[in-house]
Amino acid sequence: MNNGFIKTIKAGVFFPVLFFCFSPLYLKAQEVKVLSLQEAINLSIQNSNQLKASAARNEQASAQLKQALDNKLPNATISGSYLRMAHPNITLKTNAFNGAPDTSGNPKTVPSVNQAMYGIANISYPIFTGGKIRYGIESAKYLEEATLLDGQHDKEAVILNTINAYINLYKASVTVKVVKENLAQSEQRDSVFRRLEQNGLLARNDLLKAELQTSNISLSLLDAENNFKIANINMALMLGLPEGSMISTDASSFEKNIESKTIGEYLQLALQNRKDIQALSFREKAATSGISLAKSELYPSVALTGGYVAANVPHLLTITNAVNVGVGLQYNLGSLWKTKAKISQAQARQKEIAANEAQLFDVVKLQVNNNFENYLLSRKKIEVYKNAVVQAEENNRITKNKYENALVNTTELLDANVLLLQSQINLAVAKADVLLAYSRLLETTGTLLENQE
Repeated sequence: MNNGFIKTIKAGVFFPVLFFCFSPLYLKAQEVKVLSLQEAINLSIQNSNQLKASAARNEQASAQLKQALDNKLPNATISGSYLRMAHPNITLKTNAFNGAPDTSGNPKTVPSVNQAMYGIANISYPIFTGGKIRYGIESAKYLEEATLLDGQHDKEAVILNTINAYINLYKASVTVKVVKENLAQSEQRDSVFRRLEQNGLLARNDLLKAELQTSNISLSLLDAENNFKIANINMALMLGLPEGSMISTDASSFEKNIESKTIGEYLQLALQNRKDIQALSFREKAATSGISLAKSELYPSVALTGGYVAANVPHLLTITNAVNVGVGLQYNLGSLWKTKAKISQAQARQKEIAANEAQLFDVVKLQVNNNFENYLLSRKKIEVYKNAVVQAEENNRITKNKYENALVNTTELLDANVLLLQSQINLAVAKADVLLAYSRLLETTGTLLENQE
C-alpha cells in the first residue's frame, strides 16, 4: 500500500470529525429557540390549558363558597300589582252600606270598583335553620380547599410532563447527531472500499455488504429525524409556542445536584405532601358535613320577619303605613319521611371517599417504591456508562495506534470511533434519565413543585 493511499485513508478518519463540526444542523434553516429546562417548565405552566381549566374550577369553588355564605344574609322581596276588573259584584258584610241614608239624605251604596293597586315589601332574616347554613358553608369550604389542592396536583403533573417531553426532545436530537455521524463514517468507508475494490484489493461482496450497511443507517436516520420532528412539535404545543417553532435543549439543565433520601423518608414525604391525598381528606370532611346538612332538614326553620303593605282601591280602600314585624316558623312535614334517604346517600358518599382514600394510600406506596427503585437503577447505569466511556476511549486509543502501524484496517478504526461516540452519547442520555427518574420520584411524593421554586 503506497504512502499516498495511506494518506487518503487517514484523511478519511478525520473526515467524520470535520463533518460533525462544520456540517449544517439537521434542523431546517430557521431560527432555533434555545430553552433551558426551567424556562420550558415556566412556559408550560404559563400556557397550560390543563392549568387554565384548574383555575376555572377554583373560581367555581370560590363562587360556591360565597353562595353558601350569602345564605346568612336576609332575604328581601318587593312585589306590586295593578289589577283591572270588569265591574265585580261586591257585597260587604258591614252596616256601612246597608241602605241607610248618608248626610245628604241619599241611601249609601257600594261604590263601583274596576281597578286596584297594591305593593308589598317583605324581609326575612334566618335565626335558626337546623344547621343548613352552617353545614352548607362548612362543606363549601372543604370542597374549595380540595379544588385548590387538585390544582396544585395538576401543576405538578404539568411540570413532570414538561420534563419528560424536554428529555425526549433531547434524546431525539442526540440520536439524530449520532446516526448522522455514523452515516458519515459509513459513507467515507464505502468510498475507501470502492477504491480498494477498483484496485483489486477488496472483494466485490465485501463492498456490497458495506454499502448495504450504509443504506440501513440512512433508514435509521430517517426514523430518527422523524422522531425528532414529532418530539419538537409536542414540545412546542406544550409550551404554547407556534407549531413550526424549532426548539433546542440545553444539556447543562441535567447537571443538577440531587440529595437522595431513604425509601422510608420518601414514603413519609408522600403521605404528608401528596396533594391528591390531602384533597381526598377534605372531600371526606365535606361528606361528613353533608351528612349533618341532610339531617338538618329534620328541624324547623325560624326567621325574623318584617314587611310593609300599601294598597289603593279607588272609591273603596286605601292602605298606607301597614308595617309588620314578627317571627316566622316553618316546618316541612314531608322531611319526616323524605330525609332518611338523603342521610343514607350522604353516609354512603362518606364511606366511598374513605375507601378511596385507603386505596390511594396503597397506590401511593407502590408508586413511591417503583419510582425509588427506578431512580436507583438509573444512577447505577450512570456508573456503568462512565466505565464504558473510559473503556471506549482506551479502545479508540489502542486501535488508532494499531492503525498507524498498519495492524488494523479502516473499518476497525471507524468502528472504534463509533463506539466511543456512542458511549459518550449513552452517558449524556443516562444523566437525563436520572433527572427524569428523580423528577418522577418527587412527583409521587408531592414535592416536585416546591423543588422547582
